[in-house]
Amino acid sequence: VQLQASGGGLVQPGGSLRISCAVSGRAFSNYAWFRQASGKEREFVAQVFWTGPDIYTDSVKDRFTFSLDNAKNTVSLQMNSLKPEDSAVYYCAVRLSSGVRFRVSDYDYWGQGTLVTVSS
Repeated sequence: VQLQASGGGLVQPGGSLRISCAVSGRAFSNYAWFRQASGKEREFVAQVFWTGPDIYTDSVKDRFTFSLDNAKNTVSLQMNSLKPEDSAVYYCAVRLSSGVRFRVSDYDYWGQGTLVTVSS
């Protein structure tokens, strides 16, 4: 299994950015995004399931949207109204089991991360 994240970059506050993660090897029942700001621990951002509601951490609700492309086995995170505190390396992750999980240790495979910088 390989996860390849892409799409990061520099964006001004209030702007938008879309990051994606191509998953190869097999399909999973759920996917997640985490982020890690400089000097901080990696934190949960969102989790999406083929069935059931998406889960978002409170700080990104109504601004970020997770989507799945079954044909391409790609997941994306549309980020709107970005804030400087959203700046971080964003990681996609998958877990072999189902269920809502927020901890880094609950996930089995990780992408390499893509850097998002929100700054004027």
